[in-house]
Amino acid sequence: MFDLRVSRMSFDKGLQIIQADVSLAIGGEAIVDEPLCIDVGLPALLLSGLENMSPYRWAPAREWRKMPFFVCGCGDPECRAHSFRVTHTSEDEAEWTLIDEAEDGSFREHETYVVPLGPCREQLIGLGERFLEFVAPLDYRPYFADTVPIVRELVEKLKRKAQTE
Repeated sequence: MFDLRVSRMSFDKGLQIIQADVSLAIGGEAIVDEPLCIDVGLPALLLSGLENMSPYRWAPAREWRKMPFFVCGCGDPECRAHSFRVTHTSEDEAEWTLIDEAEDGSFREHETYVVPLGPCREQLIGLGERFLEFVAPLDYRPYFADTVPIVRELVEKLKRKAQTE
């Protein structure tokens, strides 16, 4: 079971970030349940439905594929982040391994969860679409300027992948 719920999106105009209440449960276990910044890691999160991912939270913004999926909205890279290494083990499943990262590139592995890709992709598509609808009327200028076009492109790729399943 994969259950990702993102609610109460809000826009911090000063920081130019999108925050929301994030709840993630995998296999019935609550992994994340707190308000977090969702736009910094959203492109990487969406891409995880299509390919393997390995985060590095200190990467520059242009290396968006390495961003943790969910981060604290304060802007300090030392602050809270939920980093997952994602490995696609088959066409139908992926393993999400929760990790703690160090700036030198080392990491400590925690739990590994088996994620069914069909339900995961459906929820990622829904999140991507809601995000795009939310930011459309805003004067949204994120630090990584290509956030919106990349999210749009990845939502379309996820839809195409879902149609072939």
